Amino acid sequence: MAPSIALVPRGVHGMRPWLAALACAALLPWWAGCATPGSAAFPLPPLRDDAFGTPPESLAPEQVFALSPAMRAYATQLLAPRRQGPEHQRRLITALQRDGLLHLEYDAARTRTASEAFEARAGNCLSLAIMTAALARELDLPVVFQAFDAGDDSFSRAPGLVVANGHVNLLLGRRLIDRARDLGTSGQLVVDFVASTDAPTRGGTVVDERRILAMFFNNRAAEALVAGDLDLAYASVRAALQQDAGFASAAITLGLVYQRRGLAEDAERALAHALALQPDNPQALANMALLLDSVDRPTDAARYHDALRRVERVAPFHYLDLGRAALARGDHTAAIALLQRELARDPLYHEVHYWLAVAQAAAGRAAVADRHLAQAVAHSTTREEHRLYAAKLDRLRAASDRGRASDRGAPKGEGEWH
Repeated sequence: MAPSIALVPRGVHGMRPWLAALACAALLPWWAGCATPGSAAFPLPPLRDDAFGTPPESLAPEQVFALSPAMRAYATQLLAPRRQGPEHQRRLITALQRDGLLHLEYDAARTRTASEAFEARAGNCLSLAIMTAALARELDLPVVFQAFDAGDDSFSRAPGLVVANGHVNLLLGRRLIDRARDLGTSGQLVVDFVASTDAPTRGGTVVDERRILAMFFNNRAAEALVAGDLDLAYASVRAALQQDAGFASAAITLGLVYQRRGLAEDAERALAHALALQPDNPQALANMALLLDSVDRPTDAARYHDALRRVERVAPFHYLDLGRAALARGDHTAAIALLQRELARDPLYHEVHYWLAVAQAAAGRAAVADRHLAQAVAHSTTREEHRLYAAKLDRLRAASDRGRASDRGAPKGEGEWH
């Protein structure tokens, strides 16, 4: 079994690599693992180039893994003759971990190319895996990607969307010449940009580079969708499907792009394509049901709602939304109980910790609120989230210090931070 190396990004302890976008209640995954047959095995879903403009931003597939001059210089430094000792496989791992060379920070705000992640020293797990793979190939190291299903309980949110999270890591091999010289074992290293010991590092599905590129462009499409740029979203998801037409998540993304452009029939065909690939995909079922509801076809929609109930236990963020509603009506006890049920589903999700902090502070438990808000900071997935939660935590602690003399614990003026 290949040993595992966890490359822990700074400032974040929970990994939230990709989204599954949900408009209102329609779930659209950026990625849903499963098998990765060649794209030639599947026809493309219907494409409607005539309904979308050409976005100013254009990225060719070969640019995703391309090395910048700075990356080539970095790889050359790793290959320098004066660097004796570990073979290239270990040199790259050591360099990625060593202070002063490459500080990596987890940031899910945007899916970056290899060169963008290297320049920013940050990225989501897909971006960081792509960057590592690009450097590894420059060092003549073989790379194998692994993808992991989002699972039933791994969700996050974006504005107007619900996100089903997947994960990717890579297996880093050794050069043939190193194996021939018997420099260590001939096994692979699992390289994973996670900090949580519960995160999966083995047992994933091996995926080829076309699927990785499809994931990349599908992520870019979902990011454009969040930003409201339908032309860029369409161009990106089109590129994803051209890489891998068997990638159901991209077909779901295409369906949501079509729906937002007002192309209901095309959206239905795209979602039907996704369901042909994965009949029990809950995101495809949810989107199809909502699409059919929106065009006043309740009988057809009911079939998909029924199918969704058979494969989905509780809707994502069900207890979080109920907890926030209880908090809004001033029922702090009910809010805390409901939010704790949501936390049991996913102990690493920052938004649940944040609202638990709000509820606990409102109930006069500043110390408990402090702990949950600190967890929100730790599990934030973007620099902006981290900055926002950290500022709220500072204000909560300052207010708690002012109120400690009265032994109340609850911060004065709690509305300032929630």
